[in-house]
Amino acid sequence: MEAGIFTVSELNRAVKEYLEGTRAFKNIYIQGEISNITYYKSGHLYFTLKDNKSSVKCAVFRYMIKGVPRDLKEGDQVKLLGSATLYEQGGSFQVIGEHLEKQNKLGELYEKFEKLKKYYFELGYFNEEIKKKLPKVPLNIGVVTAETGAAIRDIINTAHKRFRNVNIYLYPSRVQGEGAAYEVARGIEIFNRENVRERLDLDFIIIGRGGGSIEDLWAFNEEPVIEAVYKSDLPVISAVGHEIDNLLSDLTADIRAATPTQAIEISVPLKSDLIQELEYRKNLLNKHLMNEIALMKNNLEKRKSNYIIRNFLNILIEKKMMMIDKENRLNKSLKYKIAASSEKLTMTKKLLSKIKLEDKIKEKKEELTDMERILTKLITEKIKEYKNNLEYKKAVAAKYNSGEILKQGYTLTKYKGKLIVKKESLKKDDEITTVFSDGEIKSIVR
Repeated sequence: MEAGIFTVSELNRAVKEYLEGTRAFKNIYIQGEISNITYYKSGHLYFTLKDNKSSVKCAVFRYMIKGVPRDLKEGDQVKLLGSATLYEQGGSFQVIGEHLEKQNKLGELYEKFEKLKKYYFELGYFNEEIKKKLPKVPLNIGVVTAETGAAIRDIINTAHKRFRNVNIYLYPSRVQGEGAAYEVARGIEIFNRENVRERLDLDFIIIGRGGGSIEDLWAFNEEPVIEAVYKSDLPVISAVGHEIDNLLSDLTADIRAATPTQAIEISVPLKSDLIQELEYRKNLLNKHLMNEIALMKNNLEKRKSNYIIRNFLNILIEKKMMMIDKENRLNKSLKYKIAASSEKLTMTKKLLSKIKLEDKIKEKKEELTDMERILTKLITEKIKEYKNNLEYKKAVAAKYNSGEILKQGYTLTKYKGKLIVKKESLKKDDEITTVFSDGEIKSIVR
């Protein structure tokens, strides 16, 4: 290339690299009116954004998983998050979008979503510790979704591919629009009620639908659905086909699945895997049992060669002879002890016959009479001593009795009912009471 001369491709490449390498043109918001909108089956969306002076071509690749509304029309005011680039082959400037939302209404919904999210978070509806576990091998699943939607077909097909014995129970419900939230909540409540009544034997419930715009999915953010999921005794999987953010039903549910199909994939095991696991466990158990049998056989062989086992009969005969010998010695010992005891008893009888029991009794009676007489005398003397001591103490107490003291010519002086023992206790003009043996006199201190 000559100096300062670009080929068309080189120029387009340089401009593209400049735009994509400059931060100023990355993740920018563009607001305008949408036109020339085209949805493609490939999942891509092409359109033009314009204002009253200019326009720019835009594209959102795989718009379905990026939460882009599917009902955009000419003239809608939108806000696009994207980055500027150059379509190198055609040399056209364009913006590749990552997220698109309708103005006004969509903004209000996001604001409402954040408020509800904060409210239920503070109530503890999203706490992980209250999440219920799914059974390992479910057999009965309740599904709340549209009867004619793709979600129920995907759930049934996926479930029967993985485990044909699984039963699917459908509660048909609207999943978008007015009244949808109440129908979804009603389905959850009915499945729980029928389970309690034992008319059903459900393992868990799936609620969900395919993807869509935030307006389409809004029923799964509404209070009836959140309350029903939170109060459900059965585990609940929220399976709404979207990726960009969690709905409130996702946060409240015990498990969140990206799509209805994934809800089955994470909850229903492959029957072939279960069979393989059972086969593995069976082989492991057989191996363990064979090892145990081999070990027991080995122990048995060792015991068979044991001296005691080999000579068991001879040892048994020897033990019997020892028992007979011990029995004979025990009999001899018992006979000797019986004879000795009999002889001792005879001697005791002879000794007792020589003692005159009547004389002994008479002698003991006389001893008791003497002891009774001595004891009576001691008790009498002790009572007399206590009586004299009591009289003495009464005389001493009478000596210190205030009445007796007053009779001897003494007086008591009181002030306000209290006995005065020192003159310092009184002052001038105090009224005092002087107590005599025959009465009282009041006087004033001067």
